[in-house]
Amino acid sequence: MWKTFLGIVAATLCVLHLTVSGAAAELVKVPTGWLDEHETFLMWYAKEKGWDKEAGLDIELKLFNSGPDILSALPAGEWHFAALGALPAMLGNLRYGTTIIAQANNEAAYCTSVVVREDSPIAKVKGWNKDYPDVYGSPETVRGKTFLATTLTSSHYALSTWLHVLGLSDGDVTIKNMDQAQALGAFENNIGDGVAIWAPHTFIIQEKGGVVFAGDIVKCKKSNPIVLIADMKYAEAHPDVTAKFLSVYLRAVDMMKKTPPKDMVKEYQRFYLEFVGKDYTTNQALLDLETHPVSNLDEQLAIFDDSRGPSQAQKHQSDIASFFTTVGRITAAEAAKVADGKYATNKYLKLLKAEQQ
Repeated sequence: MWKTFLGIVAATLCVLHLTVSGAAAELVKVPTGWLDEHETFLMWYAKEKGWDKEAGLDIELKLFNSGPDILSALPAGEWHFAALGALPAMLGNLRYGTTIIAQANNEAAYCTSVVVREDSPIAKVKGWNKDYPDVYGSPETVRGKTFLATTLTSSHYALSTWLHVLGLSDGDVTIKNMDQAQALGAFENNIGDGVAIWAPHTFIIQEKGGVVFAGDIVKCKKSNPIVLIADMKYAEAHPDVTAKFLSVYLRAVDMMKKTPPKDMVKEYQRFYLEFVGKDYTTNQALLDLETHPVSNLDEQLAIFDDSRGPSQAQKHQSDIASFFTTVGRITAAEAAKVADGKYATNKYLKLLKAEQQ
């Protein structure tokens, strides 16, 4: 009898082991690419909570220095989904066949900006262009100066937009290409006349003082959405996985919209220390959380609604292509390939919505 009982227990444990192992094996491994930014926190938090596993995924988060770095890793198959700025997203479609599947967040004032020192001649002139009263600088104070930026990223977009407001172009200044940490460090060591940076580096430099935000994206009357992109071939072959990936991210969005930013500061600091490997002060973390509005599924569907013509998302990508053609960063032939912005699709958002109904 006792041997029979032990045999039953052993058999049961074996079945349980096989069941658990089978369940684990069913998780779809999903490599993803991210920057040391706000949007990454949402997926990091979702991963911490196990929400990816609840969706049947095992999402791997890989950290990169810039959008172009993320894009250059795609041919090696290092990611299926990623988050980056609208400008590299355009280049991603043009050169690597990526597609925009959602908006990760949007950046408010000061998030992406051109920063100069407080004693700079640039900081002494404000409202030279009467249509942009809060923008600093003039053609005379800016022409010929050296600016540090991560080229072909949102920081470059901020710099080019600011120059355009002042009646200048990239060719009127010297642009030194550096990653964001290098650019910030160099500027603090008195290299360059200005630096084009994005959050969280904007908040770090703001807290140290002695600087003026000469022209940020918002005050230059542009927006700077951070978008979620996919390797188009993978997304088309695995639409179910793509929708599940979005469900995990948007679950974190729902959490963020319901939670006061001050209540997320500690977790944000932990994310920054553990994933990025740097300390982040309470004030910096709070500013970062407060200045990155996010959109839930219904809001995303409105942003990507193209039922009555180009969607908001498509129009923004079209504007990006037009602008960077004007400043000579892409050719007219290249711009024609991305001019309609139709690589920003609502296909997977609609699939997710259908699954939830």
